[in-house]
Parts: sequence; structure tokens; C-alpha cells
Amino acid sequence: MADLTPLDAAHEKMQADEHDDVARLRFYERLADTELFVLLEDESNLETMSPKILVADGMQFCLVFDTEERLADFSGETVPYAALSGRSLVNMLAGQRVGLGVNLGVAPSSILIPPDALAWLHEVLAEKAQEGTDIPIKLSAPVDLSDGIFEALNTKLALATGLAGAAYLVDAAYKSGRSGYLLAVIDPVAGSEGALVQAVNEALVFTGEDNLNLDVSFFGSGDPIFAHLARVGLRFEIPVPKPAEIPGSAPGMDKNKPPKLR
Repeated sequence: MADLTPLDAAHEKMQADEHDDVARLRFYERLADTELFVLLEDESNLETMSPKILVADGMQFCLVFDTEERLADFSGETVPYAALSGRSLVNMLAGQRVGLGVNLGVAPSSILIPPDALAWLHEVLAEKAQEGTDIPIKLSAPVDLSDGIFEALNTKLALATGLAGAAYLVDAAYKSGRSGYLLAVIDPVAGSEGALVQAVNEALVFTGEDNLNLDVSFFGSGDPIFAHLARVGLRFEIPVPKPAEIPGSAPGMDKNKPPKLR
């Protein structure tokens, strides 16, 4: 059997208990974060691509796979396809009453996601989060942090390659009198702040812990507060990007020409 993917693992946990809302949320989060390979009707570019549509139970489903090998196993022949994130695909299909047929018949995570569920996911991903602006006056090591929140933040920040240097989670007391968790992001790349705040917000939404109070703020490694954050905070690593490969003629290099499998 081929190696299981993160989507397989999330699907298995969801299927293990149909009443586990958190496992279901985490599956949808993993789907949004996964690179999906979309089976196309014909060769096209990403702006005008025509996904292959399956009709089942009176509903339409776009056929997607989380690896190229699984797409090849399903099709059994040379086919055109496009690769894009689940998040991007959900946005592209918004309002079209189309669901997703994921890994159908070729993986443990084979599932039909109906249009209503995809519309819900689009609404969740579209919610805009705001950067915290309250002024912290006391910082301390985080306490009572659930495993779910830690894993969610660790997973999301691991996907934020190159967007910042690192992040520290602390307990914060604010000038306004309130308190809660503060995620201090260090040395963010200019313009990345919105994406980072949104990623953290999604991490919280998909844990199901709706009442959690967590702000996101940005600091430089040269700021006076940095030493204190590094001393008391729980550090999350943010990966450094790999060196860019020299463009060539290999399949998939030109995003306007999705490669064909052989």
C-alpha cells in the first residue's frame, strides 16, 4: 500500500467517530491546506481551466487528488490536470453548486464532499481576522494550553514558510485590563501580516475552541520586548524557504500548461 498522506490521516480520525466535531473540522482544515491535483476536461490555464465533473445523486463534483500518483491510478491514461491549494479551489468553485470528489476509489480518504459542505468551508475561509492592537503590559509563560491549540498553531506556522523568523506564544495582560494568549510573530516579511493573522485565525476556528482569546502581534528581533518574549514564550518555528530552482522545461514548470501524466 502506498504511504498514507496527511489527508488520509485526518479522514481516518473523522471517520472513527461521526460525533467528533473537532476531527471533522480538522479534516476540512487539512483539505484547505493540501495541494490538490484537479482532473481537467482539456488542456487549459488556471484562469480558464475546465475541471472534470462527476454527477452523482443529482449533484456535481469536481474530481481532485492529493497526489499525482493517485490521479494517475484513477484515470489510467494520460490526462491534463492542474495543481492548486484546496483553499484556492474552494474559492474558485464558490457559488457554483459544485462539490468535491476526493481521491475517489484510489485512497483511504476517498470521499464525496457535497456542495453545501464546500459552501460552508468557503464561508469559514473567507472570515477576516484582525491584528491585535491592545498594548501588553505583562508577559508570562503560557499556561493551560490545550494539545489541540498547540498542534493547530504548530501545523499552521509550519506552512508559513519564509513569512517570518519565528513566533512566540505567551500569556499577556493588557493595558485595557483584559488578558489572554498573545502570539508574537517575529520579523515578518513586509506585507505578510494579513496572511499570518488569517492563518492563525483559521487554526483556532478549526480546533472548535470558539471561546479562546488569542491575539496576534508583530515585532522585530531588534525590539526591546524581543528578549522577554524569547525568555518566557513558547517558540514556534517558521521554516526557511528552500533555494529557488533554476527554471527549466520539466513538466509543471509552466503554470499555464498543466503537465500530463504518462
